[in-house]
Amino acid sequence: MKNRPVVIGIGCVQQKGEFNQLDEALILMDKAFKKAVADSSNKNILNYIDEIKIPKGFWRYRDPARWIAKNNNVTNIETSISKIGILQQNLINSTCHRIVNNEINASAIIGGESRYKMIKALKDGREYKETELTNNPDNYIKALSDLNLDIEERELGSMAVGYYSILENAYRASINKGLDEHREYIAKLYSDFSKIAADNEFGWIEQSLSVSEIKEESEKNTSQAFPYNKNHCTSWNVNQSCALIICSENIADKLNIPQSKRVYPLASSENNHMIATLQRPNLTKYKGMELAANFILEICKKNKIQINYYDLYSCFPIAVQMFAESLRLKKLSNLSITGGMPFCGGPLNSFVLHSTAKVISEIRKNKKSTGLVTGVSGMMTKQSYALWSNNPYIDFLHKDFTEEVRLSEHPVELSNLKSGNGKIIGYTVIRSDNLPKAVIFLDTVDKKRKLITSNDKSIIRSMEREEWVGKIISFKENQLV
Repeated sequence: MKNRPVVIGIGCVQQKGEFNQLDEALILMDKAFKKAVADSSNKNILNYIDEIKIPKGFWRYRDPARWIAKNNNVTNIETSISKIGILQQNLINSTCHRIVNNEINASAIIGGESRYKMIKALKDGREYKETELTNNPDNYIKALSDLNLDIEERELGSMAVGYYSILENAYRASINKGLDEHREYIAKLYSDFSKIAADNEFGWIEQSLSVSEIKEESEKNTSQAFPYNKNHCTSWNVNQSCALIICSENIADKLNIPQSKRVYPLASSENNHMIATLQRPNLTKYKGMELAANFILEICKKNKIQINYYDLYSCFPIAVQMFAESLRLKKLSNLSITGGMPFCGGPLNSFVLHSTAKVISEIRKNKKSTGLVTGVSGMMTKQSYALWSNNPYIDFLHKDFTEEVRLSEHPVELSNLKSGNGKIIGYTVIRSDNLPKAVIFLDTVDKKRKLITSNDKSIIRSMEREEWVGKIISFKENQLV
């Protein structure tokens, strides 16, 4: 391949400690970039970086990429910010395409969060300040439409846990598992993940959690949205950052980058078709996800590639299970090498960079090894797969299935019925200010879709003890009756 893309530098930073020992996100990202440059083994790579891309985080900076470039004497740079709603893998894919097309020599992709410092400031009564950056980047990339419907926002809010818990309950019913059996299963899955995170140099937790510590509610493990407790949920209150440096192999050769540093993107697939959670034809099976997964599996089959390492996106257990099913994986021990987002840490919009860096670091240790990273944007709205290896078996391949899926998978129309009957396809129970509320997705008798709620304590208790997916119920004025 004439302009083969290759990762030559990775840098990860994690900070704990007291308030004055912690950096804001801008400095964290700058430190990760410096580590990636040093990791490449040749600082002259700075002369070839043509772009810096950053996925938007919780911070308010307009163009942190420009500040980082100036702070490291990188000139003639193009900067980009990708808003939440853009797959993090998409940044890597677009960079690889630009390298293949000879548009750029090299790129840095950087992400980071400092919410841990923000939390420390609140607890200590300190003032949290960010460096003020008011100039806009060269490119500001955002999704084509909103991730959620107004009715979803109103009843589920903007936090992801309610949406994912509805998917979790729908999935449990689809595989015919009992509530207690499934709660035990996902607790065991995440307990195993916590052990991996505790042994991970860049894992946020220091001690693993038992099955009961994840499954059972407690003062430290409060219920978030049935069946999820706090320890089922991604932890974004971290001080973490990560940077990847990708260049053409021609530049790597020119700079005498050791082969031991080089890890190649072999193939990547993505689905960016956006359907709101409530309107998905099937809550737990997506055409785009199936196509994107099969694309990678077929490449592996055709080229006799065996995947040694996996890191499946793990914001909530349902994401891991859906990705595992799409890839036909059965062994729980094979699904993560980071330890997952609740335990390794889940920086808001850049975890895929961390999981990619971890996969790359493991591949470097094992000759002729291959790793797979998956990613999500939104409420399982978009999905990505990326295959990495230290052996360039094939030229870089990429497929975006968005348009193909758009033509074949259509949102279910919302019902205008005020009263009537419907079949429950998914539900959860949310506790806000200790006032529980059931949020229920229905297939209505007019073959449309509806969201209803219930505050009835007896119904809520029943929903947490027995299966309600599949039940035919009546509703009136958007309330279960």
